[in-house]
Amino acid sequence: MAKSKDPKKIDTSTEEKIIEAARKVFLEKGYAATRTRDIAEEAGINLALLNYYFRSKEKLFQLVMVEILQLLFCVVLPIVNNDEVTLEQKLETLAENYIDLLIDNSDLPIFILSEIRANPERFKDRLQVQHILRNSSFVSQIREKRPDVEPVHFIVSLLGMIIFPFIAKPILFSDTKRFNALMEERKTLVVKWAKAILET
Repeated sequence: MAKSKDPKKIDTSTEEKIIEAARKVFLEKGYAATRTRDIAEEAGINLALLNYYFRSKEKLFQLVMVEILQLLFCVVLPIVNNDEVTLEQKLETLAENYIDLLIDNSDLPIFILSEIRANPERFKDRLQVQHILRNSSFVSQIREKRPDVEPVHFIVSLLGMIIFPFIAKPILFSDTKRFNALMEERKTLVVKWAKAILET
């Protein structure tokens, strides 16, 4: 007689499949354009089963957003708050880690920009970026290096140099392999350019 399957394992497997499908569809379409039916189709399940596990699109979106924000914070927080690391080392680590993250998650910048535009308060409340940066050793080091420059200007320029190529990728680059090679080169270039800004 065949053993019955563990229902907890079935539940976990189905739930993970739904979350993975939701992540993929939300990143491709954004919150507003995504239907629960799209997620169910991506997961290979019927809509009733999806509704059994997750009552609403909003609940699924919140789960995906938590994952994405954790991903972003895991890259940023250990770097900007490390008092033992020099400003130059922070720049090198931020450029390398962020570019690696975006190479592996190329839909992330467009998704975040579109969701910030659609619902800025949701991101503002969850990210608390101003508070984190204002109290970081990263900002203190920028102020020490260039007391005549508001750190926000430098941070915006740094993020632009890292993130913009990924936003422009669909327009400017058709060869993913070539694009990734350029982004590897950019890890060094961004640091050089950022240091030049601070030395000017």
